[in-house]
Amino acid sequence: MTNKTQMNHLCASRRAFLRTASLLSLAGTAATPFALNLATIGAAAAQTAPSDYKALVCLFMSGGNDSFNTVLATDPTSWAEYLRLRGSTDNGAIALPAVGSAGGVLPIVPKTAQAGRSFALHPNLPELKGLFDAGRVAVVSNVGPLVVPTTREQYLARSVPLPPKLFSHNDQQSLWQSSMPEGARSGWGGRMGDLVVASNSTPIFTAISVSGNAVFLSGQTINQYQITGAGAVSIDGLSGSLFGSSSAANPLQAIISSDRSNLFEKEHAAVVRRSIAAQSLLATGLVPAGATGILNPTQYNSPQRGALANNSLAVQLQTVARVIASRGALGTKRQVFFVNIGGFDTHDDQLARHADLMARVSHAMAYFDGVLGNLQGANLRNQVTLFTASDFGRTFTSNGDGTDHGWGGHHFVMGGAVRGQDIVGAIPVTGLGHAQEVGGGSLLPQFSVDQYGATLASWFGLSPTQIAGVFPGIANFTNKNLGFMT
Repeated sequence: MTNKTQMNHLCASRRAFLRTASLLSLAGTAATPFALNLATIGAAAAQTAPSDYKALVCLFMSGGNDSFNTVLATDPTSWAEYLRLRGSTDNGAIALPAVGSAGGVLPIVPKTAQAGRSFALHPNLPELKGLFDAGRVAVVSNVGPLVVPTTREQYLARSVPLPPKLFSHNDQQSLWQSSMPEGARSGWGGRMGDLVVASNSTPIFTAISVSGNAVFLSGQTINQYQITGAGAVSIDGLSGSLFGSSSAANPLQAIISSDRSNLFEKEHAAVVRRSIAAQSLLATGLVPAGATGILNPTQYNSPQRGALANNSLAVQLQTVARVIASRGALGTKRQVFFVNIGGFDTHDDQLARHADLMARVSHAMAYFDGVLGNLQGANLRNQVTLFTASDFGRTFTSNGDGTDHGWGGHHFVMGGAVRGQDIVGAIPVTGLGHAQEVGGGSLLPQFSVDQYGATLASWFGLSPTQIAGVFPGIANFTNKNLGFMT
């Protein structure tokens, strides 16, 4: 080997070792807080640090959101078919009340008309309807994992490559977040973070999860930093009393962070030191909850309880807002966030359960929009874009009093840079047997997750070449930007 070849080999081996070490460190439980905070900064793309700030926030609805009761076609033909299939008491009625009825669906008028059709939102999305009408929310119709553009005939004949393990929760969550089935080691949020990390003087705060470990935020050179509503997560035992002793923390820190000769131990200690430093910086730099412009969320009106209740999703978004407000102290210009709300696997009792989930999503998104509108006395709506994602849509047909696993689904994008008050793409025909229906009312996606994500990545500042690296499958699609961002 030449000296240059040897050096390249050693560098590649070291990067591989660091990635392996980070994965091995996840096996422990006591080590989890600092292991998940690992951020090894490798060969990020060289770029000039931007002068502005931008953030993407993924709101993941775990379980598979029922898009058919989220965004509805209400023209007479569509509504009649909706009632026929979802309003029948023989199959278990899961239909919502009509526009104008007590508790009826909420009409929306998109800027781009779809001939002969009209649309509405779930009755428990009043705040979201207000944001749509104000031009800060758009609906992206029928998005889901695709390998190549696919017709119904091609799907039924299996004549084109299809996403693996369709209709499986774990695999479809992973496909949405990473473009790969379960077992993926990087997600498209993290891969974007790899490319913008040079913009941040404190790289560890590039990709932040407020809802546990998510492959969406794992990159090739960065790993997500996890925080909670309480803020930074510290290593157990390094503060307060340890085994009844207030002085035991110092020797513990020395044991786990001192430099070692063994390569594995040396890198582990380096990870620990970075974690301690990051936790200390976040603990002192994070704007507190309840600070000016980041007031604590109000309670939401829970239709299941018939009373006001706390909204954990709103609290997660408050934490995101606190980190954004701390961008000066943390030295960040580009950030990607992940928040999550579970409970969308509505195989039964769908009307009641989904109504409560919709109320929580609407309340939380409106809260976040309000905070961004006056964060530290400035309007940051144009600099922060929130988008929804989910395992899959659900079947149009009912299984009794719920729905089963589907494929494509409608999603919301919110922010000042969104071309709002519009529906991107045609809402599919209501019913069964049409060109975008593949069984039970499951929708064959009109747009791929790659197209959806690439549109967001373009706004975030990635070049076409960088986008192709983050979303390798985008090369299979002619339309690489869906146009819902300014």
